[in-house]
Amino acid sequence: MSTAVLICDDSGFARRQMARSIPDGWDVDISFAENGKMALEQIHQGKADVMFLDLNMPVMDGYQTMQAIKDQDLPTMVIVVSGDVQPEARERMLKLGALDFIRKPIDNLKLSEILEQYGLYAGDQGASRREKEQQQVVSIDSPMSEKLDIFREMANVAMGQAGEKLATLLDEFIDLPIPNVNLIESTELHMAIAEVQRNAQVSAISQGFISAGIKGEALLIFNDANFADMVKLLDYKNTVVTEELELEALLDVSNILISACLHALSTQLHVNFSHNHPIVLGRHCDVDALLSNNVSRWSKIMAVEIGYAIKSHGINFDLLLLFPDHSMDLMFERLVDLTGDE
Repeated sequence: MSTAVLICDDSGFARRQMARSIPDGWDVDISFAENGKMALEQIHQGKADVMFLDLNMPVMDGYQTMQAIKDQDLPTMVIVVSGDVQPEARERMLKLGALDFIRKPIDNLKLSEILEQYGLYAGDQGASRREKEQQQVVSIDSPMSEKLDIFREMANVAMGQAGEKLATLLDEFIDLPIPNVNLIESTELHMAIAEVQRNAQVSAISQGFISAGIKGEALLIFNDANFADMVKLLDYKNTVVTEELELEALLDVSNILISACLHALSTQLHVNFSHNHPIVLGRHCDVDALLSNNVSRWSKIMAVEIGYAIKSHGINFDLLLLFPDHSMDLMFERLVDLTGDE
């Protein structure tokens, strides 16, 4: 008898990746959901003996979905598959009743170990047939919506690994959003930043990177009002917030986030990025002025905006990854080729 498997993720690319990882020998009937609300409907329809559940989704996220499953005592075994790999994220989901937690991108060996551990499947780990079944033909001419979905999932993995590094350093839970990915004119960049207050005074660090013809720039934009709380979290010996200490905090946070993001990107793209030295892009200025003075050298850009937050301290800051459009094409070709979509 087939096992009803539900894959719940807002990214079509991520859903296909998960489906391709399921061993050929496991007799399953696979269904898909784009958010937790859709997943709950399918659980009620008996389509989820086992569910692979993402955390960061619109409408109803993984935490809300797991809470509903617990409250309603729904008959499904949940394995979390997420880019958010913070220890607290794992602990919260396990307390709500999830069986286990797998980080993105999927490790087939880890998946097989979990399936065997819980008596779901113990046969051959190969998934070549499943890969063909879930293959989707994409090319450089694919619709922009498909491309942005792939880049959003790439950014989601990078965001999660960076969040884990920062959470470990600060011993705080980092709230992670759904990455905002847009292809825009450089003059429209300020419109892509959803989380930065328009009237706020901000400071920013910029760091360029390049490899295999792919180049980009990472910007950390920090609200000046958050500096005092961030200095406390970083536990510097000098607790008097000076201009020098603000700059040290900005550099420390940017080094953690940018380094971790670029490492995750380079792993997914199979390249080794060379980093420029970080530079101070601006201090105590408004966002529009900061951006208009520094990103006009590219016409079209892909902007990836990640709005990190430490809600327990009221701290919000944005990490922007900016790529010229020709780099976007190179990344897309690598991602498509390396994941077997062509």
